[in-house]
Amino acid sequence: MVIKVGVNGFGTIGRRVADAVALQPDMKLVGVAKTKPDYKAQLALKKGYPLYASGEAGVGEFEKAGLKVEGTVEDLLKTVDIIVDATPGGVGEKNKPAYEKARVKAVFEGGEKARVAAVSFVAQCNYDKAYGADTIRVVSCNTTGLCRTLHTLDSVFGVKKARATLIRRAADPEDIKRGPIDAIVPDPTTLPSHHGPDVNTVLPTLPITTVALKVPNTYMHVHSVSADLRQPVKSEDVIEAFQRAPRVLLVGKDEGLISTAHLFDFARDLGRPRQDIYEICVWRESVMVVDGEVHYLQAVHQEADVIPENIDAIRAALKSADVEKSMKTTDSTLKMLK
Repeated sequence: MVIKVGVNGFGTIGRRVADAVALQPDMKLVGVAKTKPDYKAQLALKKGYPLYASGEAGVGEFEKAGLKVEGTVEDLLKTVDIIVDATPGGVGEKNKPAYEKARVKAVFEGGEKARVAAVSFVAQCNYDKAYGADTIRVVSCNTTGLCRTLHTLDSVFGVKKARATLIRRAADPEDIKRGPIDAIVPDPTTLPSHHGPDVNTVLPTLPITTVALKVPNTYMHVHSVSADLRQPVKSEDVIEAFQRAPRVLLVGKDEGLISTAHLFDFARDLGRPRQDIYEICVWRESVMVVDGEVHYLQAVHQEADVIPENIDAIRAALKSADVEKSMKTTDSTLKMLK
């Protein structure tokens, strides 16, 4: 079975999803949709991706810019099995009626409210729940990162409660309209942050409280996580659990990876497209257990960690593979380190 996939939105996430779909042996990228004929639209055509306009009014703009379009999003929906909506937050919910009308399954991103989809999704946590679902929401980069490591701890040791402080990048590298430039901003000042409730859309029984701060940085978030465990463990036990966990990568001073800058440089030398890091990076030396409570630091590449989840969500929706086969194929095609 070859799954015919469309991507609506070709920005930070959409570009990466399209590239990842194109790598899958069981998927065909039918086309991508854009709202305007910018350099991203030009790049899509150079990669051989059929281009669609996001509305009738946009077709003329693309043609005026000398860019060939195959039609509109409505035309794209006639040719696909599933659409990945990678439009800005809130737009996906507005697009949902068009997908329902076309009777096309849809994957939404974490910028949407949980109500947009039947299932909020992280592959290793609840793939089976999304199996055959018409709508799936891949949760945000931060929620994905927290779910991967906390689900690992909960599965192996049991988690009584968790707390996390998120040091968030202020903007993506290409985003020149956001700040702060010279400030640290509580985000929000009224606690807790939304990230804990979002984790509970995937892991509903895990008690978690989160706070977040925005800092003048564009590459990666860092989380300080603490979890009260249900059984006595040593730091070595937690490290071993993370070592076995899918899509969690232990890093540290032995490799010279002691900052997000080093992780960026590492990904670049690995030859990763756009220096993407799909794995959640846990600093090995940060793992500490005190009175049954584990503490650790992890880094999350906000542009990339949800890309494997999007690919797995497509397979789950179409019931084309079980979780083990899907994750194995995804990880192999993206050349993930584990």
